[in-house]
Amino acid sequence: MKSIVVFCGSSEGYNENYRETAWNLGVLLAERQVRIVYGGAKIGLMGALADGALAHNGIVVGVIPGFLKTTEVVHEGLTQLITVDTMHERKLKMHEMSDGVIAMAGGWGTMEELFETLTWGQLGLHQKPVGILNINGYYDALKALCDTMVQDGFLQECVNHSLIFSGDIADLIDQMDQYQPYETPKLITRQTT
Repeated sequence: MKSIVVFCGSSEGYNENYRETAWNLGVLLAERQVRIVYGGAKIGLMGALADGALAHNGIVVGVIPGFLKTTEVVHEGLTQLITVDTMHERKLKMHEMSDGVIAMAGGWGTMEELFETLTWGQLGLHQKPVGILNINGYYDALKALCDTMVQDGFLQECVNHSLIFSGDIADLIDQMDQYQPYETPKLITRQTT
């Protein structure tokens, strides 16, 4: 992969491990010469990710809506900063610039970005690998929920298995590099179940 979008929190969380992992993800992607595309902030996990990559000569592109572009939030030291009008334009621009997606710990914004990306893949709008960097078991409940969706007939097994989980940065990137897209399944209807 040449370019990865990273979705993560604009806060650091209470456990220092989240910030350290964001920094280390930035370092590893820089060392592997993978461009990072992210939300453009200098705060929280977003800032740690960017700073880790930039400290190791990585290429970091921020995409931020104009209304969030304040001196307290925006990262001024990026390789490139793209300003858009809306949150929707932000996600589309990030998607267009990436070969894969990683989600780290975050709040509702991170979840919304992750789920829209997963939905686009399920609908056949992309075939990019989507990875979850599952630090401190943060996404264990999501993994269990996805399994329940399959068991109860709301998500197909192949779609569920396309979401890559790992608590180890290098392992996650390696799995994403080896990702083989699934055939886009037909939507589940009463006639097909």
